[in-house]
Amino acid sequence: MTKNEFLSQFHHLRQPHTEPDFPLRKTGRPAAVLIPLIDYGNSLQLLLTERAHHLKHHPGQISFPGGAVDEADNSFFDAALREAEEEVGLPATHVDVVGMLPRYRTISGYEIAPVVGFVNPDFTPIIDKNEVESAFEVPLAHVLDRKNHLVHTTHRDKKAFPIYFIPWKNRMIWGATAAMLRNLSHHIHP
Repeated sequence: MTKNEFLSQFHHLRQPHTEPDFPLRKTGRPAAVLIPLIDYGNSLQLLLTERAHHLKHHPGQISFPGGAVDEADNSFFDAALREAEEEVGLPATHVDVVGMLPRYRTISGYEIAPVVGFVNPDFTPIIDKNEVESAFEVPLAHVLDRKNHLVHTTHRDKKAFPIYFIPWKNRMIWGATAAMLRNLSHHIHP
């Protein structure tokens, strides 16, 4: 998939299907992630991170660069770009933001705004080892192809909740990251 192919599907007026998220009893803590699409001209790669193994919450889990919105952030876009620069050294000047997916609520109490942006391929990650163990690329076509998605159903309070998994080589993308990628998939391939 190229940048132009992506944009022809991303910018549309129809409301795509979205995966169920966690129904919070109150407004979630605002957070933002960047869905960084590296544009190599003839293909798009998705940049993902592996969370540092020493972290208290979600150690080693595959995620997008991102985190809580700070008071100094003027928007979800600012928060996503700031977090990407802090975690993987991605300068905001290397990102062309094209939009945002519907917010996604998590069991940990966050309401995440997934910001989508194209990344200049000249970027070389500089990892903050306090937050990130590693960064790696996955073909966007792989994570958008729902044939590569696995769904496990769990139950909480007598209600069924899906948990999504997307295997990639020796890694497993799962949870909120996989659910947001499914939402992007529904947006691009309704």
